[in-house]
Amino acid sequence: MQVYRPQRILVVKPDHLGDLLLATPALRQLRQALPDATLVGLVGPWSRQMWQTNPDLNRLIELPFPGFERTSKGRNRLRPYLLLGKYAALLRQGRYDAALLLRDDHWWGAMCVALAGIPRRIGHAHPRSVPFLTTALPYDPRAHVTRQALEVVQALVQPGASSALTTGLPALHFTPTADAQHWAADWLAAHLHPDERMVIIHPGTGGAVKHWSVGAWATVANALAHLPGVRLVCTGGPGEAQLVAELAALVEPAPLRLAGATTLGELAALLGRAALVLGVDSGPLHLAVSQGVPTMHLFGPSDHQRFGPWGDSERQRVLRADLFCSPCGVFDACPRKTSGPECMAAIAPEQVIAAAQRLLK
Repeated sequence: MQVYRPQRILVVKPDHLGDLLLATPALRQLRQALPDATLVGLVGPWSRQMWQTNPDLNRLIELPFPGFERTSKGRNRLRPYLLLGKYAALLRQGRYDAALLLRDDHWWGAMCVALAGIPRRIGHAHPRSVPFLTTALPYDPRAHVTRQALEVVQALVQPGASSALTTGLPALHFTPTADAQHWAADWLAAHLHPDERMVIIHPGTGGAVKHWSVGAWATVANALAHLPGVRLVCTGGPGEAQLVAELAALVEPAPLRLAGATTLGELAALLGRAALVLGVDSGPLHLAVSQGVPTMHLFGPSDHQRFGPWGDSERQRVLRADLFCSPCGVFDACPRKTSGPECMAAIAPEQVIAAAQRLLK
């Protein structure tokens, strides 16, 4: 009996940079299972660069998914529904055989691909999404998002098979270009001595409540900057130059600074040359994991089981205070109105310093 193999597949991922990186193991497995299929990624303009050079995709389509813009402007409650018809018509032209929903609660995306008439729509049985799916997988709200994405791919290419995935395998995929690698090598040659080890602190992230205080970072940075042979570098994305400058001003000797001055590929190439990368829950920390370097992730309101580093837990460490209310999943303001917020403020700098020293050894 001939096995049905879909030829045109739409992969829907509305999230931001780090989330798209966490889905790359699923893209790799999809491409390996269907080497001749046309795989199209449907992404927001805010994250296109993460999948733009991914060799497992044939094409990207941008869609400004409602609710993912990270803007302070007031939102029109009717806008998500008004956009459904427009984008469903656009997707209908693609004549896709299947749509894979790689975010479990994305009801808007599930409804959009249903209205587009895509015959197979696979995702997880989240109450908001399940009415629009043809295949709804068992939903575990604490499951890691990378594992969930792999399960969705498996449901398409090997339906009915039980999952035997091991956390950390397969790996995240992001390969800096040769130009990006050359840039990183030149930057290091210009700023570090050959016998120095680079330690990177990336303090910024999207979502105010996920931040650790500048003072706490400064305590850690000053301790690490005085370790023999260590050169400290503070990095940041667009709009984070002030945060990086505030941190650097409190550290002696002064660290090197790179904020908003690199492409995504250049940042990845630089992170890949570090002895250790520290930060909060953010895309650049997942980027460092993808380059195979040791990392330390500070988690508060984010669910580390769901969004934590996808890799060896001995090299990709998570530190958190484990308060009764954490993780709450609220990133714009602490629901309990604590100042700090408490779940991040309760992480002691001494704990971070000790863990960093162990990783550096």
